[in-house]
Amino acid sequence: MLKKIFISAVLLIAVLSFVVSLLGGNNNNEPKVAVGDRVAVINISGPIVDGASVEQTLFGGTQAATSGQLMKEIREAAADSSVKALVLHINSPGGSVTAAEEVGRELERFKETTKKPIVTSMGDQAASAAYWLASYSDVIYANSSTLTGSIGVYMPYMNVEDLYKKIGVYTGKIKSGPHKDILSPDREMTAEECEILQGIVNQLYDEFIAVVANGRKMDTAAVRALADGRVYTGKQAQQLGLVDEIGNYYDALEAAGKLIGVNGIPEIKEKQTAKPWQILFEARLSELILSQLENALNGAVADMKTAPVPKAER
Repeated sequence: MLKKIFISAVLLIAVLSFVVSLLGGNNNNEPKVAVGDRVAVINISGPIVDGASVEQTLFGGTQAATSGQLMKEIREAAADSSVKALVLHINSPGGSVTAAEEVGRELERFKETTKKPIVTSMGDQAASAAYWLASYSDVIYANSSTLTGSIGVYMPYMNVEDLYKKIGVYTGKIKSGPHKDILSPDREMTAEECEILQGIVNQLYDEFIAVVANGRKMDTAAVRALADGRVYTGKQAQQLGLVDEIGNYYDALEAAGKLIGVNGIPEIKEKQTAKPWQILFEARLSELILSQLENALNGAVADMKTAPVPKAER
């Protein structure tokens, strides 16, 4: 009986896997034949966060742009001899300083090792950490209504000590050093702690200024004068030297094509996103398999309980 259940489970998994393969089509994005010169498009959509992979939403978008996924795509583009340029397609409000630093290092490595150009196309927004990444580009395109800039760093915190007192909550802690609970929300920050954190923010801010000044070939003082945290429209950013051209995604693609000697829109290499039905089906696949196995096992147990017990005969 158990042998039959095991065989049935294997057959069920095989059939479901086959169905997913048929519905999904060819999951390998790479063409099977030789390709000409092309551009790798890397989509940076949503907040930029640290992490290994991107989680896709039901409607095909992404919840965040993870440093792990972006670094992986950049490395794959660098290793692909058919890729002659990168296009960063950015629609992001910014995010983690460390995540941006990680991805920025990969962009810098791409330029140094491949000597291939990077072009950025900005969508609705490309601010803060997103502008950090755009700064590694050779050419930046933005729509005149794009919100960009926001060059700066901040560290949020809150103090709910008075609220705790009103509801009768009193906290305490045993700590190894005076600053171990720095940024604790249940007490006021000391002047010394504020100075410590301000020093960290200042360091990260100076690094941001340096990245922009180097990428945009601007004087550090000129960048610092623009970097008070405010956002600029694409048109304003162009006038200030933070953006090169006003244009959309296809303008940026065409510009990348010209840089690699291709007229018009070049061939594109891009990570494909799953369709909504694929996400639903694949998300339910494991649950369905386990459910079927559970039903089969329960049925087998029930059969063994109800089956007549054979009697010995003489």
